Amino acid sequence: MNHIMIIGTGLAGYMLAREFRALDQNARLTIITAREGDFYSKPQLSTALSMKRSAEDLVTIPASEMAEKLHATLLTHTVVTDVDAKNRLVHTQNGEKFSYDKLVIATGSEVIKPPLAGNAVADILSVNDLEDYAVFRNVVQGKHTIALLGAGLVGCEFANDLSNVGYDVTVIAPAEYPIDRLLPKVIATELQQALAANGVTWHLSTMPLSVEKNGEQYIVRCDNAVTVVADVVMSAIGIVPMTTLAESAGLRVKRGILVNRHLQTSDPHIYSLGDCAEVNGVLLFFTAPLLKCAKALAKTLAGENTPVEYPCMPVALKTPACPIVVQTPPQDIDGDWQVTKEEDGMRALFYDGNRKLRGFVLSGKRVQERTALQKEIPPLFE
Repeated sequence: MNHIMIIGTGLAGYMLAREFRALDQNARLTIITAREGDFYSKPQLSTALSMKRSAEDLVTIPASEMAEKLHATLLTHTVVTDVDAKNRLVHTQNGEKFSYDKLVIATGSEVIKPPLAGNAVADILSVNDLEDYAVFRNVVQGKHTIALLGAGLVGCEFANDLSNVGYDVTVIAPAEYPIDRLLPKVIATELQQALAANGVTWHLSTMPLSVEKNGEQYIVRCDNAVTVVADVVMSAIGIVPMTTLAESAGLRVKRGILVNRHLQTSDPHIYSLGDCAEVNGVLLFFTAPLLKCAKALAKTLAGENTPVEYPCMPVALKTPACPIVVQTPPQDIDGDWQVTKEEDGMRALFYDGNRKLRGFVLSGKRVQERTALQKEIPPLFE
């Protein structure tokens, strides 16, 4: 009997398992995770405080029920240390070995730790999974001021959520404006102003240097003489793919685990998807492409070799203070933004050298135009 093994029980691992089981009810399926294995939606982490939801509330299906639904062997609290690709064996921390026919690495991402000095660096919080959120929610209870390092997408979503529930949030980041890798400056400035009106204080073009504990509070010192005092320090400076297992297996790795459009790595028996995978040279930390990959890979594992397609997949930011939808242009495309400002929002359209629409950003009530615009965007893999 064909044995499929998945490492990881995040959205990628579980969505793949669900899609695969819908196509093949007979294959042996083993899922391994170092965590609890409960199913939850990671995108909800950045809005959970304002929804008044605990980590337990975010769990939609417990691990035992997931194993039953998927007719799978689910090994929780099991740390995989390395992969022997030659012999198709997975080694765990407790000395066990498991064989596979096809292996899927869905280990996700890990947070980038800020390179700071000071005696309180270990106290800096980050939220990248359910366990992180449980710690974070417990720590911020009863606190008032939060220094948030990073002005990217996740940082801005947390700034909005925290300020919504009454925290005084100060954002510190070296970027000139928020979410500078995704948004044109004019729309980013609109977001910055909306969050400021929501109570967020900004220190942009500012590099944090150290975090020191001072009694019950923390002092964040920065390169331009800015000093921020806060009850809690949170970092949201970014995430990177977890590639350690792929490297142990001798797989090709660049920014993420290199896979082709069939989600196949440099080893024909090993696949990867989710935050850890660099698909055909593209790295996307969003849910929509992950779901596309899960559907395609499930078909491939079930015997129908299927390349993944990436149509236009706009991302809606969870920043209710300033609703924004973004379809980022491909990184290797030259072009320019054309911005139109209306009373109820902005529209930024990115055209390539052939005047073909390749990306857009919409704010305010202009977000309603996403459906019409995404029909004009060609698929990423042409």
